[in-house]
Amino acid sequence: MTLHPTVGNAPDGTVLTSAPQDRPVDRATAAARRVVDALLRTDRTNANLQRVAEELDNIAEHLEEHSPEIAERLIDMWHGEGVTRHDPVTGPENAIAPPLTLAGREDGSVEGEVTLTFPYQGPPGHLHGGVAAMLLDHTLGVANAWAGRSGATAQLNVRYHRPTPLFEPLTVSGRMVAEEGIKINTVGDIRTADGTVCVSVEALFIDKTVPRPR
Repeated sequence: MTLHPTVGNAPDGTVLTSAPQDRPVDRATAAARRVVDALLRTDRTNANLQRVAEELDNIAEHLEEHSPEIAERLIDMWHGEGVTRHDPVTGPENAIAPPLTLAGREDGSVEGEVTLTFPYQGPPGHLHGGVAAMLLDHTLGVANAWAGRSGATAQLNVRYHRPTPLFEPLTVSGRMVAEEGIKINTVGDIRTADGTVCVSVEALFIDKTVPRPR
């Protein structure tokens, strides 16, 4: 889990992550998500996948020709809104992100709605448990930032109440519930549209900016 910048006091409904914009990079990333989803859905015996592979290889080669060194790119991805534009949960520039857009609420919680499809499947028609944990881990980090704290994940206690469905809206939420020194306790869950809890989590984060007692 990455550290999230402190949000501070902002009005209810404030978007805390970078929403997709009408920019070439965002449109290209959205197209890449369509390709990933379509590859998983397509008829593998009738689709001309050899031609698809050749075209995708050409696209990849073009992009790689315009890629800076890895170290330079890693730093660039953290500039400005980079931390939320490139992460694998909320990043509109990351093709493996759904992406999930999170907003802060006056009650101290954060939440966002997302519909997940084939790339995130575990059991048939349902979300992979590891993906659920990733969504919640990231959401809790954003919840800490909304509460004015920032920390690295030390422990996630994930409980799977029932299979989480694909192809329908899900609400992912989190809230910081306690803090003591460097320790931050945060909870969250994933619910269906009717409010049914599919996955819940209790987590411990460590704020490395707070001096440890001697």
